[in-house]
Amino acid sequence: MSKISKFFKGGGSAASKGRGGPSPQEALARLRETEEMLSKKQEYLETRIERELAVARQHGTKNKRAALQALKRKKRYEKQLNQIDGTLSTIEFQREALENSHTNTEVLKNMGYAAQAMKKVHENMDLNKIDDLMQDITEQQDVAQEISDAISNRAAFGDEFDE
Repeated sequence: MSKISKFFKGGGSAASKGRGGPSPQEALARLRETEEMLSKKQEYLETRIERELAVARQHGTKNKRAALQALKRKKRYEKQLNQIDGTLSTIEFQREALENSHTNTEVLKNMGYAAQAMKKVHENMDLNKIDDLMQDITEQQDVAQEISDAISNRAAFGDEFDE
């Protein structure tokens, strides 16, 4: 079975069929395979176009009928090439969209894990205890500042006069 028929008939692993569709990695791999196959076909058509052009030049004015036939084949190949270009653009767009969706899904999962971890960390915290602790810290800082101020003031040994 060719790659294209497998692609359209859903020829894939049994695991992907069992869970309702392919995984993003499987889909990306298939899209890349299809892109590669179409790129090879593009190269083939480009060489065919070159050959037909050479045949048309070779026959030129000597055998107009053969030259016209070669030009018609060339035109057909160019039409196929344009169709492949459009298909490749569509596949590339779809692949990029799938990659972005997969990235967004992973980011969302990780954000969910982080939220669960934060919830677990905050389970043992009580807001009232935190407020009390912060008040105690503030009081102790005030006491330390008062002590520091008291120590740093000069002792007034004879500097002050009572008039």
